[in-house]
Order: sequence, then structure tokens, then C-alpha cells
Amino acid sequence: MTKKKAVVVLSGGLDSTTILYMAKRQDFEVYALTFDYGQRHKVEIEHAKKLAKNIVKEHKILELGLNQIAGSSLTSDLKMSYFDAANQIEEKIYNTYVPFRNGIFLSFAIAYAESIGADTLFMGPNKNDYHHYPDCRPDFYKHFENAANIGTKFASEGGRFKIETPLINMYKPEIIKLGLSLGVDYSQTFSCYDPDANGHACGKCISCNVRISSFTEAGFCDPIDYQAKPKE
Repeated sequence: MTKKKAVVVLSGGLDSTTILYMAKRQDFEVYALTFDYGQRHKVEIEHAKKLAKNIVKEHKILELGLNQIAGSSLTSDLKMSYFDAANQIEEKIYNTYVPFRNGIFLSFAIAYAESIGADTLFMGPNKNDYHHYPDCRPDFYKHFENAANIGTKFASEGGRFKIETPLINMYKPEIIKLGLSLGVDYSQTFSCYDPDANGHACGKCISCNVRISSFTEAGFCDPIDYQAKPKE
């Protein structure tokens, strides 16, 4: 019996690696899609390559060049902001927001899925990101799925795309526990927004802070090394 195909948007981070393992556990034939969009933390792409090896049917890395569009500290010379993890509860859009990044990623993922005959896509937004990244909210994915099921040849011929966001109502500590139960090796993942020239995580940016505090809350040690620990 032929397996159903699924596209997983894989950054090499904690969340996308967890959904990679979830898709595999659900017995999909997995096709991974990673984006080189001009991010300053390009080292995550190398982690994605290692994570995808021996797990996926095919792994594509697409170059997008979003660094040609100003507006994010992840892709330009805009000064990186550092936050304590406690500030996650604030209702603010961080300067690490890349304009419509997930919408752009999903557009390519839908096109890729349609080209290979896959009807399921996996993305890894989570509850930590609701207030700070508009393209991580449930309504965004619901409406994007609707658009894909209106504007594609696949849908016009009776097919239906499903965008799976299995972590969207989970916080990071819950995700870590889930991933460990699935056998995820988080030492191979990368979350830092501001690594050094050798690819070591800074331990200070918002992503590092949230990761470290989430492992602590989950009751596990974060298995990667950092340049510096965040302030207590």
C-alpha cells in the first residue's frame, strides 16, 4: 500500500523537528522543505540537513533572499533585541518578526506539495508565539488552508489540502516532553537567533532564553552548549 505524502517545513529548530517526528510517526512519506531566506542564523540549515537525513524521502532547500526586504533583525542590520523569557506574556510584535515569512513559506510548501501529490503539510507554530508573530496564530493557518483549497489545480479537481499545526495549542515545555517521547534528539536542533561565527548559540536572545527556560520547566537539561547563560 502506497504511503500518503506530507510536506514538513523544517527549520532545524525545536518545534519543526518535533513535527518532523510526528509526521513520521503517523506513517507519512515525508518530504522536508527548508528555507535559506537570508537569515543571520543560517547555521540552522546545516542542522536541518542532519535532522532530515535518513528520515525523509526528499529534502529541498530553497533560497528566497528575504534579506533584500528590510524590517527584521533576523535578516538585516537592525539591532537584535534581547528579552527575558518572562516578557513572552507581553502583547508586542518582536523585531525578530520577518514580514509575512510563514505566509511565504506556506506558499512554497503548497506548491511543492501539489507538485509531488501530497495533500498534507506540517508547520510548527506554538502557543508561545501567538502574541509576537501574527503568522503563528490559528486563524492565519485556517484562512491560508482555505485559500489553498480555492486557488490550486489540486483543489479544483476535487482534492483538499490540510495544513497540520499539531503544536499550536502547546507551550514549549509540553512540546519538549512530547518530542522526547517520540525519540527526538534535541542536541541536534538549533534555536538561536544570534549565533557566533562558529555556530554556537548566544544564550541571550529571546529564542535562547525561551528554550533554556522551557527545558528547565519541563524538567530536562538542554543538551546544547551556549556562549553565555541568560541573566537570572
